[in-house]
Order: sequence, then structure tokens, then C-alpha cells
Amino acid sequence: MSAPPLTQLEVPPEEALAIRAKVRRADPLTLGANYRLARSEHAAGLTELLVDPRVSDPIYDLPRPTTLRNISDWIAAAQRKHADGEGLLVVMLDAAGGVCGYSCFTVWPEHSAAEIAGGYRADRQSQGEGKLGAARSFDWIFDAFGVRLIVVTAALDNLRSARVIETAGFQYMGTRLCTRADGTSRESRYWEMHRPGE
Repeated sequence: MSAPPLTQLEVPPEEALAIRAKVRRADPLTLGANYRLARSEHAAGLTELLVDPRVSDPIYDLPRPTTLRNISDWIAAAQRKHADGEGLLVVMLDAAGGVCGYSCFTVWPEHSAAEIAGGYRADRQSQGEGKLGAARSFDWIFDAFGVRLIVVTAALDNLRSARVIETAGFQYMGTRLCTRADGTSRESRYWEMHRPGE
């Protein structure tokens, strides 16, 4: 998503600072043993994953075109965002050490909010793995980052993701125009979830 969440929470400066610190310290290994912060050595595997349109076509904010250079630049940009406490890019590895999925977390500390986007290799889709991984990731975002709000988007025709999102308990908020890095835009479905007890 190219813009902060629709719901605007009042966030004191000390809360925003605490969120930034938690994002910098977030350890993907607490998501699972096969999760790693994306680094330059993952660029080729991530490129191979994302060159498959079955993985990348529904995801609007990926670098285009899918080249090793663009993916390498994306990883470097994600590392800078991580250092600033504003997000992280995580890869999932299969038993052979290949990249079989990714999650990109965007954090807006000043809004106490975060977004997740991601995808799995085509041979791992529609097996329930995405649903379990998404549920684990949603809980992890609240715990690891300390945010009070999670937002997600999905393409209008991405019914599989919509089912996963709604099963997890997100509130549908309508559609939203999302802008890609190249300036093009896409109408997307938009959901929010507040931290339990908020």
C-alpha cells in the first residue's frame, strides 16, 4: 500500500519511538525456523520466486520488471527501512535452502500501524500453508512491532487472499487506490484489524 492506513490513531511520540526500536530488533526466526531477513545472498532466489506470474501478478507493489538488479535494489531499500524502524523484508526457505516465499512488512510508527504483503511459491499455494502463515504473521506483527493496527490489501480478483484475510478476522473497509513505485495504480480491496483489546 502506498499510503498510511485510513484509520488514524492518536500516537504519542514515545509510542512511535518504541515501535521503531522494536522493528529494528524484530527477529524473523521467532516466526519460524525457516524465516530469514532478506539479504543480498537471497536476491537470486527471490528473483526466481517472483518472476513466476502465479506468485507476483496479484501483488501490486513489487519491483517491475522482475530482474535481479531490481530485486537486489528492493532488498537494499528494505534493509534501510529496517534500520529506520519502518519495516523489514523476510524470506522463507525450503528444506534445500531455496527461497519458497516472502513477507514484506511496512510499518508506520507515527500511526502505530503495519502492513504485510507476501507470496508463496506456486507449488506451495492452495495447501493451507498461506492461511497458517498469515495467521502466525498477524499475531507476530502485534507482538514483535507493538503496533495497534494492521492493514492489508488484495487485488479485486484475488479471492484466495480475501478468504484468508477475512477468516483471520479483518474488517473489510471497501476499496482503495494503491499506487506502485512506477506511478501506476490499482484498485484494491482494503481491510484493517485492531490489536485485541483496543
